[in-house]
Amino acid sequence: MGQALKDTQYYCYGDYLTWPDDSRYELIDGQAYAMSPAPDLAHQDIAGEIYLQARLALKNKPCRAFIAPVDVRLPKHHEADQQIDTVVQPDVLVVCDSSKLDRRGVRGAPDWIVEVLSPGTASHDQIRKRLLYERSGVKEYWLVHPTDRLLTVYRLNGAEYGKPELSELTGASQVGVLPDIIIHWDELSSRLPDPNAY
Repeated sequence: MGQALKDTQYYCYGDYLTWPDDSRYELIDGQAYAMSPAPDLAHQDIAGEIYLQARLALKNKPCRAFIAPVDVRLPKHHEADQQIDTVVQPDVLVVCDSSKLDRRGVRGAPDWIVEVLSPGTASHDQIRKRLLYERSGVKEYWLVHPTDRLLTVYRLNGAEYGKPELSELTGASQVGVLPDIIIHWDELSSRLPDPNAY
């Protein structure tokens, strides 16, 4: 099931800022997509563990790790904040250029983004957001598949993502663009629910 559109109107960040706090949407090219209800525990465990390992790996280094919800504004050119029509909230992200950080979140492409897939967001993350992150210049994009216990990694090669790399959530995975970050999977995987138990 794909993400539901709010409606067919065109919105920008100025509109987004006026919406009530209990309305959670992401904007992609001016279209507002409803975010899923609170993710399940496995989703939160994975995102939290990746964030923790990344944050510890980056201690005393210039790059900074963040976990959702953090607004990431992705301007197409040099438009003013209010006119930006793409605002997303990745599960985990790392930003190395401090000039992209302000009190509202991030303006510009993070260096690394992780999305943890859930049934309601899988196609949105795998197709729409992958194309968005590629276009915006996100250097590395990870998709974590909790049920299949798989990791899909896209790395920017010029202006496009190359062929994805697939691996199981075992052992360790190094972030190509941030070699200080190595995500260790075994303890986390042992905590995940048995997919056959659903």
